Amino acid sequence: MAHGVLSFPLTSFHDDGTLDPDGYRAYAAERIATGPGAVFPACGTGEFFSLDEDEYRQVVAITVEESAGRVPVVAGVGYGWAQAARFARIAQDAGADALLVLPHYLVTAPQDGLVAQLEALAARTPLPLVTYQRGQVAYTADSLRRIAALPNVIGLKDGHSDLDRLQRLTLAAPDDFLFFNGAATAEIQARAYATVGVPAYSSAVHAFAPEIAGAFFTALRDGDADTLDRLLRGFYVPFVELRDRTPGYAVSLVKAAARLRGRPVGPVRAPLTDPSARDLADLRTLLDAGLDLVGAAL
Repeated sequence: MAHGVLSFPLTSFHDDGTLDPDGYRAYAAERIATGPGAVFPACGTGEFFSLDEDEYRQVVAITVEESAGRVPVVAGVGYGWAQAARFARIAQDAGADALLVLPHYLVTAPQDGLVAQLEALAARTPLPLVTYQRGQVAYTADSLRRIAALPNVIGLKDGHSDLDRLQRLTLAAPDDFLFFNGAATAEIQARAYATVGVPAYSSAVHAFAPEIAGAFFTALRDGDADTLDRLLRGFYVPFVELRDRTPGYAVSLVKAAARLRGRPVGPVRAPLTDPSARDLADLRTLLDAGLDLVGAAL
């Protein structure tokens, strides 16, 4: 996963909110053609929380068909372990290569409970699992050792951006355990994560501007600080400031940007809302500026 941007595709809906399988197929094929390190359908950016099981099945199956073995397909699963196991079976039947275990629903829990939850899911699927620590899920080094000992738990996505904790986790993990940066707009903190041994990261920007995401990834890999600073100042930091105006914009803005580029992704589903007219105008200006920085056009 460290050899390319990790792609988290949007899920396409019609204007009436129903799933648009044909739109998603065209969109997913385009994402996969850019050569990401892996593709993660039906995760946070893909509005997993709003999909029913049949829609989820279609999204994962289409992604597997379009990837045709070229890149790993890591499907999202979540809620509690019992419901996550239902989605895991669907993803396995659809041909997914692995699963990203999203934070469980609502409740906080002690470390023993966090470990037990992952143990329960791991016992019910043969697929490799990457656990996502964010929100109410945050592992200690001891818990990390326990989950890493499970045969099919292969990695951790971090969304807390607590580099002290993350360094302790990387030191506690086996050498072949995978880590990646899952912070919102992960590029903002990509250099910091790399300093504690976590160079791989997910990119929401790849969902609408693979040209920008690819240029940033290349600059990070090559140690090109000037290009990184130019992209951060000219695009990523202003994008985060726009994202922070309204709850849910971490997905809504991404989907709106894809629509601005003519991609068939449709609106977001409730409880998310699409951007206001003012924010959409600001997004278009920013998107034009970001694409210009990498020699691309809307």
